[in-house]
Amino acid sequence: MPLPVLICDDSGLARKQIARSLPKDWDIEISFAENGKIGLECIQHRKGDIVFLDLNMPVMDGYQVLEEIQKSDLPAIVIVISGDIQPEAHARVRELGALDFIEKPINNEKLTTILEQYGIYKAGSHNSLSNPEAQQDADIQEAGIRDVLQETSNIAMGRAGDLLGRLLDTFILLPIPNVSTVECSKLSEALIEISKDDVVSVVSQGFISSGISGEAIMIFHDSGFQDMNKLLKYENMVGDDLEIEMMNDISNILIGAFLNGLAKQLDIHFSQGQPIVLGQHGKIENMVKNCQKVRSRMLTIEVNYRIEAHDIKCDLLLLFTEDSIKVIKHKIGYLLE
Repeated sequence: MPLPVLICDDSGLARKQIARSLPKDWDIEISFAENGKIGLECIQHRKGDIVFLDLNMPVMDGYQVLEEIQKSDLPAIVIVISGDIQPEAHARVRELGALDFIEKPINNEKLTTILEQYGIYKAGSHNSLSNPEAQQDADIQEAGIRDVLQETSNIAMGRAGDLLGRLLDTFILLPIPNVSTVECSKLSEALIEISKDDVVSVVSQGFISSGISGEAIMIFHDSGFQDMNKLLKYENMVGDDLEIEMMNDISNILIGAFLNGLAKQLDIHFSQGQPIVLGQHGKIENMVKNCQKVRSRMLTIEVNYRIEAHDIKCDLLLLFTEDSIKVIKHKIGYLLE
């Protein structure tokens, strides 16, 4: 009798990649869930004796699923597959009962090794293909360009969050990245919506690759500067010059790590300019006029970093020029193959 396996991830691309990575001679029946709530229902209906679980999902995230499995003593063996590579994330999922943790993008050999290590799968135990790739593809809705870019952004975000967490020695709460296209005339409205009308300070940094160019905007909510100073052990240092140094350092870390994570997946290389402070302690609409260059629309990636137990908010917005969109689509098209 086939073993019920559940793949729970909000990304169609990730679900497809995980399914393709499973051993071809493993006698299993695969079910799919696009958020934790649906995934939990599948487990309750015995469609997930083995569960491959993402952490960052809408409706119910992976942590909440693990908590419910533990609370209700559900019969599920869970392996977390996530782009959040913070050591604290690894520790938390193990405390909640996860068997192991695999970083995205998934490594086929590591996945098979873990399955063999825990006695879940034994190579050569079945002669027939119980989960042929054709059937997997039929069960998974074809991942679109936006979905693929969101998933690659999720992985890149995890790398950046890990570096920030190590710098501040704390846990970074990672959201689901928001990918969209924005008309140039609507940029100010989009930034105002991100800043929530707070008093903010803003840093901009340009970047370029072959056929791809854009601008990264880091928004620091002023309410978090005091907490950030404490985490960086700058309590006895004050002044705008200190804040500029701190903003530039954190911007370099978050923007650089994010772009490097994205570049690795798309097989490209980004060069970055120097960070520029667009303004301090004001409304964002007064700081972004210089960002609105001649372009009709932009591809945007928005990531809202939050720091656990602290009132610290850092919003990263990457703006890719319209000319870059075609090149990016071509690059991520390879991930769908």
